Amino acid sequence: MIRTEPGGVTVDPIELQNAYARGQDGRPWLVANFVATVDGATVVDGGSTAINDPDDKAMFAALRSVPDFILVGAGTVRAENYRPVTLDEERRSARVSAGLEPAPHLVIVSRSLDLDPAARVFGDPDHRATILTDGDAPADRFAALSEVADVIRLKGTHATDFIHYLRMARVVLCEGGPSLMGQFVAAGLVDELALTVAPLLVGGDSPRLAHGPEASRHEMLLDRVLYGDRSLFLRYVRAS
Repeated sequence: MIRTEPGGVTVDPIELQNAYARGQDGRPWLVANFVATVDGATVVDGGSTAINDPDDKAMFAALRSVPDFILVGAGTVRAENYRPVTLDEERRSARVSAGLEPAPHLVIVSRSLDLDPAARVFGDPDHRATILTDGDAPADRFAALSEVADVIRLKGTHATDFIHYLRMARVVLCEGGPSLMGQFVAAGLVDELALTVAPLLVGGDSPRLAHGPEASRHEMLLDRVLYGDRSLFLRYVRAS
């Protein structure tokens, strides 16, 4: 990847992501990672695979070397057929050098617990996921999923409830989907957005990277631009 500046040089995504200063007093630093087409689509043919390219996959993998927790909605887990979070030796070493556990912990958000206990994401007992839900979640699904994951009932399933549960973390990485991201945007909790812009026009009714019933406005600053073989890689940080 090349910096879009005079004399730009090739950068290593893992070194790049681990060089940023993240963390703050009071709550975790929330990073959101999304890929979208130039006309704003985040879903094509039911998921993001049709939008990805090798550089985006490399940046996605590099970002996973940073957080204590990866937070994702159940819809994204189903659509992308998530797997347990395991990292290669390079990313594990980068994390250990930064004083982190060898791999981040996966946390799935689901009010309805509409997840298959036999899904690939629950297939590795050494990398057991946590599922956050609320008191209205069906008891039978709670029991079934408790066999393969740590299922936690929270008092609520709002963005602030998730951040409170993860309050001891330094960095939390949100990987979607748009409804979960919309909650964080409305609550003013997004500190950083890593956005890959793919050179595609697709039209249709794909969701934006954040949507929901609540709208709010929060100024972001463009901190960095990279370009790969096809896509642009933008880093925005909270203006305040």
